[in-house]
Amino acid sequence: MMTDTAWLSRTELLIGREKLEKLMNAHVLIVGMGGVGSFAAEFVCRSGVGEMTIIDGDVVDPSNRNRQLPALATTHGMSKAELMGERLLQINPELKLHVIREFVMPGRVEDMLSSNPDYVVDAIDSITPKLTFIRAAYAKGLPLVCSMGAGAKLDPTRLQVTDISKTYNCPFAQQIRKQLKNDGIYKGIKVVFSPEQPIKESLMLTDGSNFKKSAYGTISYLPATFGAALSSVVIRELMGEKV
Repeated sequence: MMTDTAWLSRTELLIGREKLEKLMNAHVLIVGMGGVGSFAAEFVCRSGVGEMTIIDGDVVDPSNRNRQLPALATTHGMSKAELMGERLLQINPELKLHVIREFVMPGRVEDMLSSNPDYVVDAIDSITPKLTFIRAAYAKGLPLVCSMGAGAKLDPTRLQVTDISKTYNCPFAQQIRKQLKNDGIYKGIKVVFSPEQPIKESLMLTDGSNFKKSAYGTISYLPATFGAALSSVVIRELMGEKV
């Protein structure tokens, strides 16, 4: 339990002491500290959540600076998870924080989820690790919200929170849906997605490292908006609201 709550006075004014204490006693796990996950982590931390686990094995690349919170001209080559860990503790020094500097590998996912967090945020942007994580969290029955594709789109007002079965105009979600159907999972995964038509000309092929064979162009604010939407789902549901 945190002791210094003066910094949360505006939050308490909005939601009341009882709901604030629910957040203070909650544990949220966020996997992926890129453009979406880094902002989700920031907003979850600033809400007063008392315990967090953040997971990412990547380091900052110059191309990350247009959209990722830990990416600065001075942080190239540094661990995204460690940078975000330092930032979260500067926001809330009393945060109980677990930093896992690893990529999501099939043999490690069970351990990563072994703490049975109160909510899981999936902000992984590569198909294979994302599927591995979703399947494991789903099998354990953990409350889960997943980000779909934040690339190739421009309009932040189009974002929706819905079941994965209701997604459309999102090539990333289409691939995830197809693979999950092979496991007999047709619905029951809460997601944030945008139905805006993707700008297909922004697609580029990559070297295939870290399970990523291609990537779309991105704009500064769109991944951050995805992160805000994800965190809002987590925060509202931890307070007892139905999202």
